[in-house]
Amino acid sequence: MTIRVLIADDQVMVRTGFAMILAAEDDIEVVAEAGDGVQAVELAGLHRPDVVLMDIRMPRLDGLEAMRRLTRPGVADPPKVVVVTTFDDDEYVHRALSQGACGFLLKDSGPALLVEAIRAAASGEALVGPSITMRLLRRLSPSAGAHREPAVALSARELDLVRLVARGLTNAEIAAELSISVGTVKTHLGNVQSKLPARNRVEIAAWAWETGLVTTR
Repeated sequence: MTIRVLIADDQVMVRTGFAMILAAEDDIEVVAEAGDGVQAVELAGLHRPDVVLMDIRMPRLDGLEAMRRLTRPGVADPPKVVVVTTFDDDEYVHRALSQGACGFLLKDSGPALLVEAIRAAASGEALVGPSITMRLLRRLSPSAGAHREPAVALSARELDLVRLVARGLTNAEIAAELSISVGTVKTHLGNVQSKLPARNRVEIAAWAWETGLVTTR
């Protein structure tokens, strides 16, 4: 299956560079390029991409607001959004993840990570492993002594799975760690998403750090 991608960035050189990287992949097709947030929303409605690579700071409409419009409740078949930016800013990352981003990369992360993030998003996963994302997720954890029991009732197995998601493990790695099948992992993830509720595994990870279910210790 070919993954249809829309690139949204106000810099022509960045869009061209990303397009060249993705053109080398047999399973990825760039269907449109947008130079600002308004155009990104319009072109997403026209081309229905599977994944949008979204910059944050863009003219007319910033990337976070464009993402909110693309993924808001009621939107039919919303695209997965991977935020790719030059700004290593905690507030940006937190807002992006809380609004449903399926990954957060810096523009200097390299071609391999860019392609990996797109494939992860398209398959319903999210790239939470890179140090930048994990560092920022850890900052969501409460201060020492502020641990509180999660308000949502999850089973022991679901809690084990959430902890591993929060540490950036893939479905295959979680399956190996818990000695279960990948299919069972996906079933548990679906149940957890419904209970929280969470739109994707990034929101599950953020929830785990925020509630103190996972700590840096």
